[in-house]
Amino acid sequence: MSTKGVDQDLVRQLAEILKETDLSEIEVETEDLKVRVARQSQVVNVAAPVAAAPAPAPAAAAPAAAVAAPEGGSKAAHPGAVPSPMVGTVYVAAEPGAAAFVSVGTQVTQGQTVLIVEAMKTMNQIPAPKSGTVKEILVEDGQPVEFGEPLLIIE
Repeated sequence: MSTKGVDQDLVRQLAEILKETDLSEIEVETEDLKVRVARQSQVVNVAAPVAAAPAPAPAAAAPAAAVAAPEGGSKAAHPGAVPSPMVGTVYVAAEPGAAAFVSVGTQVTQGQTVLIVEAMKTMNQIPAPKSGTVKEILVEDGQPVEFGEPLLIIE
């Protein structure tokens, strides 16, 4: 897979996936090759688990919403938000038809698997970063997600 023709084909395929899924970034890594394709539509700070600041908030935001989420209602700004560590497809259960890992109201412990994100046919378990109660699940089973996108909220 180290010839230029194969690499160019792979890059084209990844770019097409970006276009089809409306994702901003996708990365593939094998033993001898690492390819990352990204759009330049937004800047994402890789060191921070919170996405870039959203557009200015509407002036008619409710005061309670402003207190709960200071960045105009952005769930990513919530202190209990669990961000996606990668671009992929999120799954709420270990397999189709199985019970979901968590639901709203579930008590979780730090390190407990709460979701799975599939990236390049690899299932990546997403652990709870802290113990608490699942207050909100922000994604649906089978939904494409981007790096830093909030998946659920634990308080």
